[in-house]
Amino acid sequence: MENQLDYDVNKELGECYLLMQDYGKAEEYYRKAVTSNPQLSAPYMGLATVAVQRGELDNALVLYRKAASVEPDSKAYCGIGLVLMEQGKAQEAFDAFAQSLDMAKDGIVALNGMLRTAYAAGCVDKVVPYLEAAIAADVQPEALRITLAGCLIHLDRKDEARALLEKVLADNPQSDSARSLLDTLRA
Repeated sequence: MENQLDYDVNKELGECYLLMQDYGKAEEYYRKAVTSNPQLSAPYMGLATVAVQRGELDNALVLYRKAASVEPDSKAYCGIGLVLMEQGKAQEAFDAFAQSLDMAKDGIVALNGMLRTAYAAGCVDKVVPYLEAAIAADVQPEALRITLAGCLIHLDRKDEARALLEKVLADNPQSDSARSLLDTLRA
């Protein structure tokens, strides 16, 4: 029980210092939390965030992977994807974002990262099912329909894109983004 209390206190202190951008203190308390309970991912995630803030991307990647190995969750895989994306490893980043979205279809950060890496890796077709799943889960449906329409246009699936944009405009006639993309499609 004492170890759990130590863990909780140290993790909370790590989070507080991270919010205050005192990365040295944050790291110190996250390390103490890891010592108290190395089987929980939160302190590894905190340490990874500290590493990112310091520009230590290789270290951040190791820490995000450690977090994912002790407690697989969407945020850890999203972190892995963000670091890999920053390192210019588009396909590996895409795969990490896919793992994240397989766990949480509403992960908008992972979805945005996946979209960026899909274009860089030349696999835009693979992002379509993830966008469709997020739309079905009612995650920012208008914005994602417009994004999906853009992907479909890129994939030369213009009729599907047109139908999506018309749906957006039927629901929200004021959508400048949908109207603009539809006008571009008609041109």
